[in-house]
Amino acid sequence: MAEVICPENILEEIEVSDLLRRALELKKAGFRFSQAHAVYASKENKYELSYSFSDYNTYQLHSLRLVIDLDTVVPSITEIIPAAVFYENEMKELFGVKIEMISTDLDNKLYRIAVDTPFGPKKEEA
Repeated sequence: MAEVICPENILEEIEVSDLLRRALELKKAGFRFSQAHAVYASKENKYELSYSFSDYNTYQLHSLRLVIDLDTVVPSITEIIPAAVFYENEMKELFGVKIEMISTDLDNKLYRIAVDTPFGPKKEEA
């Protein structure tokens, strides 16, 4: 049985312009993409996006956090991390995050939902 090492997890807040570079750096450092998610922070009227990477040898979790305005365009990481395709489509469809250049953009057809961006801002907030 492998020794379980639990180092401190890292949450790194970055700018949108640093997302692709940091994702590539983490990939080159041996981290594997684990998950991504979005949150609409209604009080601040902003999105919080998190992209998490894991080191399977040390069990360290390194998350990149972006806090962005509603109209900010985010570049897709799918050219670097193909597995991010469904996460980014979900952020776009359920929250209304403006993600460009997703390798396979499902054009808001990932889910069969009757409401546009059900977890994003209400029309009067946007």
